[in-house]
Amino acid sequence: MTATTAAPAAATTTSTAPSSVGSARATAGRLPIRYVLLETRRQLRNVKAMVFTFAIPVVLLLVFGAAYGGQVDPVTHLPFLVVTTLQMTAYGAMMAALSQAFSLVTERSIGWNRQLRVTPLSGWAFLVSKLVAAMAFSAVSVVITFAIAILGMHASLGAGHWAAAGLGIWAGVVPFALIAILVGQFAKPAYAQPLFMVVFMGLSILGGLWVPLSVMPAWMGSIAHLLPSYWLNRIGQMGAGATGSAGMTEPALVLVGWTVVLAAVIVWRYRRDAARR
Repeated sequence: MTATTAAPAAATTTSTAPSSVGSARATAGRLPIRYVLLETRRQLRNVKAMVFTFAIPVVLLLVFGAAYGGQVDPVTHLPFLVVTTLQMTAYGAMMAALSQAFSLVTERSIGWNRQLRVTPLSGWAFLVSKLVAAMAFSAVSVVITFAIAILGMHASLGAGHWAAAGLGIWAGVVPFALIAILVGQFAKPAYAQPLFMVVFMGLSILGGLWVPLSVMPAWMGSIAHLLPSYWLNRIGQMGAGATGSAGMTEPALVLVGWTVVLAAVIVWRYRRDAARR
C-alpha cells in the first residue's frame, strides 16, 4: 500500500469517529497497532528499495572481505573478514534505517502528514510506527549480510558472538531511524536526495564503516567518537568478542543518549506542527 492510498482511509476514519474532544483525548495516548503493522508492511513491500539497500553492503563485503583473506586485525584481534562483515552489516542496517527519510518526505509532499495530525494519532505513536518499520527493514539487511558472510564466505566466529553482534547492530540502528524521521520532517522534496547523501556518506566515512580508523588520520578518529555510526560498528565488534574495551556497555549508552535526544526533538516537532492546524 502506498501513502497516497492510505490517506483516504485516514480521512474516512476521522470523519466517522466521534467529534467530541474527550473521545479524541481518550484514544490519543493509545498505540495504534494496526497502523504500525500497516506502515511496516508497506515498507517491506518496496522491492526496489530493498534490493538497492541490501545489494550494496553485500557487494562491498564480497570485494573487501575477499581482499583481506585470513588476516587478523591487530586492533580488535578478530579476523579481518569478521571485521569487514561487521562494518558492512552496520553500513547496510544504517542505510536501511536512514532510507525511511524518503517515504517521510513523500508523505509530507502529498499532504499525508496533515491527514495524520487531524486524527488522534499522538506524536509518540507516529514516532513508534516509523521506528518499527525502519527496524524491520534493518533486520532483513542484518540477516542477509550475515548469511552471505557465514554461508558464502565462511566467516569464522562462534554462534553466541554472531548473535550478540547481530542483535547489537540491529538494536543500535534506532538513532539512525530517528535521524531519518528528523530529515523527513524538515527536508523539502527537492533537497531530500542531496541531504540524505550528505548525512549518509558523512556518517559512513567518518564513522569508520568503509575504512578502518586505524589506517586513517588521527583527527578522523576524534570526530568518529562523536558519531553514532562509530558506536554502531563498535557495538558489533564488542558483541563479536573484540579486545580493547570493557564490553558493549559504553557503545550502548552512547547510542541510547543519541536516541533520547533525537526522539525528544521529533515529538516536539510533530506536536508543534499539530498545534498549528
